[in-house]
Amino acid sequence: MLIRPSPALFKRSVWKGPNLLPITFPAQMPPPPGTPPIKTRARSATILPNFLGLRFAVHNGKIYEDVFITEDMIGRKLGEFVLTRKNPNRRNYKPKPPGGK
Repeated sequence: MLIRPSPALFKRSVWKGPNLLPITFPAQMPPPPGTPPIKTRARSATILPNFLGLRFAVHNGKIYEDVFITEDMIGRKLGEFVLTRKNPNRRNYKPKPPGGK
């Protein structure tokens, strides 16, 4: 498997190094079904190749949302896959009548 560096890795200064997440991996890889996801608030952590097949619960500011790591995500950040803002719900929007209260 050839790993290409993504633009996300180049956004950080080289002398600082990548933002890595210190985690303890499950004893069995891939973890058996029913294993709880790894909880983290480190949204800026870089996804490494050894995270492949793991589930992370990434904090979005309010709750933890599950992210399953696939091969396309390697080299990017965990926070890219969990949105922090809601989309506005405009279905019930009714414009005010002109000149009315």
